[in-house]
Amino acid sequence: MTPLEALKRYFGYDSFRPGQADIVDALLAGQDVLAVMPTGAGKSLCYQIPALLLPGVTLVVSPLISLMQDQVKALSTAGVPAAFINSTLTDRQIALALQRAAEGSYKIIYVAPERLETAVFRDFAAGAEISMVTVDEAHCISQWGQDFRPSYVKILDFVAGLPRRPILSAFTATATREVQEDIRCTLRLQNPKLLATGFDRPNLFFAVEHTRHKDDYVIQYLREHPGESGIIYCATRKNVDKLQQLLAQYGFAVTSYHAGLPAETRRKNQNDFIYDAAPVIVATNAFGMGIDKSNVRFVLHYNMPQSMENYYQEAGRAGRDGLPSQCVLLYSAQDVVINKFLLDRKDFAECEPEDAELLHQRDLQRLQTMERYCQTTDCLRNTILTYFGEHPTAPCGSCGNCSGDYEEADLTAEAKWIINCVAELRGRYGKAVVLGTLQGANRARLRELGADRMKSYGKLKGTPRETLDRLLAQLLNDGYLLQTKDQYAVLHLGDITPLQQGAQVLVKLPPRHEPEHTPAPKPKRSSMMDALTGAGLELFAQLRQLRFDIAQREGLPPYIIFGDKSLADMCLRAPQTQQDMLSIYGMGERKYEKYAAPFFAAISAYCAEHPGVALSLPSAQEQPAAPAEKPTKSGKAPKVDFYLTAEDAKEFNYQDSYSGAELKAALVEAASTPNVKAPTIKAIEEWLYHERLISMERFPKKGFYYVPTPAGVDAGLRSVDRVTASGMPYSVLDYTPDAQRLIVEHFIKMKPEENSST
Repeated sequence: MTPLEALKRYFGYDSFRPGQADIVDALLAGQDVLAVMPTGAGKSLCYQIPALLLPGVTLVVSPLISLMQDQVKALSTAGVPAAFINSTLTDRQIALALQRAAEGSYKIIYVAPERLETAVFRDFAAGAEISMVTVDEAHCISQWGQDFRPSYVKILDFVAGLPRRPILSAFTATATREVQEDIRCTLRLQNPKLLATGFDRPNLFFAVEHTRHKDDYVIQYLREHPGESGIIYCATRKNVDKLQQLLAQYGFAVTSYHAGLPAETRRKNQNDFIYDAAPVIVATNAFGMGIDKSNVRFVLHYNMPQSMENYYQEAGRAGRDGLPSQCVLLYSAQDVVINKFLLDRKDFAECEPEDAELLHQRDLQRLQTMERYCQTTDCLRNTILTYFGEHPTAPCGSCGNCSGDYEEADLTAEAKWIINCVAELRGRYGKAVVLGTLQGANRARLRELGADRMKSYGKLKGTPRETLDRLLAQLLNDGYLLQTKDQYAVLHLGDITPLQQGAQVLVKLPPRHEPEHTPAPKPKRSSMMDALTGAGLELFAQLRQLRFDIAQREGLPPYIIFGDKSLADMCLRAPQTQQDMLSIYGMGERKYEKYAAPFFAAISAYCAEHPGVALSLPSAQEQPAAPAEKPTKSGKAPKVDFYLTAEDAKEFNYQDSYSGAELKAALVEAASTPNVKAPTIKAIEEWLYHERLISMERFPKKGFYYVPTPAGVDAGLRSVDRVTASGMPYSVLDYTPDAQRLIVEHFIKMKPEENSST
């Protein structure tokens, strides 16, 4: 059997993703491998395919119990014999598993690194034919990685004790070049095939929201994404408990996870999330490593993580199926304080004192990098990729910063005052003292230092703190200022020659009038989902429900049955024959035999009930090009709040019914003024609420929703109940022509010369 035949037979894929075939070929040729591939790039297949084709058994060393269990379930469903050895098994179960492995019953065994040191496992290994040892999460072996685990260092001793050296392969999703070299040396890889496929995840939308009202943001976000599966990360257990309880009070199906919960509770909550009983989970970073849940549509960070490695690994748990997903980081200055507190209490007991100090400094340096990520107005995707050693040539155009309505400001004068202040303080103090001096803060510490007598004291008193934060980040990025990497992060002068020679300091700033908790713009949908018509989406929802029912009966996570991408492909193709179904993305032979029949039946029944219905339309690339947007005025006039003229109102396209999003699109299409901002659904609803045309009510198991008041019903507003694909009910406002006319008249009154308030 060839690798490609095994890929199709067991996993249902017609071709390898970029980089996978190179790794598989190298391993089958007996060559060691070190592969750095982002989450969702298909690392597991890179060692699972060779494991199927090599003689004997492959050991996969992983620290993640949940990953082992999920991978073994998925492999068993695909017809691949596999087992795991970890602390969840009894001694009797371990002995039985190893006996079956020795008899050749398994091709892949997942094992925790601590198990390699036990006598029973070493006895098994001495007599077994071990063809390959795979080290997953390989960054854990490096002291310079973000998640060093001493037990990983023992892997080398285990390999050295085997009768014959197996092939060694190491995989990780997040590793800088320095960590990659440390992995290679520590594992003593022999002439390894080195491969880094790139860190970019094009389907992920990245955004940073500066807000002091994080609870409000999260509640609004969940209302706008009903039924979607997501993870909300918090820095502390206290925040996890507080936020989970708040969201539960608002009626959201949400659970929690952190190390302070009893083991049985953690296991139950994790399963509730994996099996979609609770589609949202609030957790510390103790959760998620190895969670192979493909349909996570969003990852919100309630607090800033401690490092870019941690952030990208946690955010990368969204969109593993390749479909569009959002990664939104909610930032406030308090996050830095919390993380410094946590880092100061980090345990380095197993390290030498010299190493412990170096590691602590490295942690603080990583924290500085995350703070700059939160402050930058440059492309967020490029900022991440540059950190991991890549060199993007142009902004991505689709992250929160690229799509944000930023205004470029010349802050050269303010920059010179910051540099002057750092010089006056003789490069001895950090950000808090520098900015406190510039803003004229009345602090005893500043008086003690004599800062209140300096020339720069109070010179930027009227400049908002957020503007100063962004300006300082720009000065650090441009090299005008430098920041030490120790605990105190002292600021001192860099190369200020360009500034002395007349260079400008231009900083992109968000509009001050934007509300702090405006939801991040939605990413563009992939062509597969975008091609589905309303009928196609309805069938997709039915197939998701069918998948959920099967998963419930079999005790499996739904995504192990089929991923969302497979269901979307079924809706696009509407397969009617065996060959049609086998060509569906992710449809292996075993899955076809076990699950195809009910999906055939559901698709056939839908097509019979809707004869001639179009399930999909050509993708946007196949449609005629859309007309160019109206050009804006060249004078860079600031955008004004949305309004309509009387002539615009005549162009409004009235329909029998509009959802909120459809109404917004119709309003934008009618507007002729080029420099107006698009209206927001939230602003429309707030006006209706103020006019007492809608009220907020709570429904059991649904949460809080706007519903029309009697006056709103008279005005043409309706409440429509809907159900998500996972079976969760929710409500939306529906606008009849009378209500549409009411909204249009409202925006006519919003012309700036008549009424500038919103």
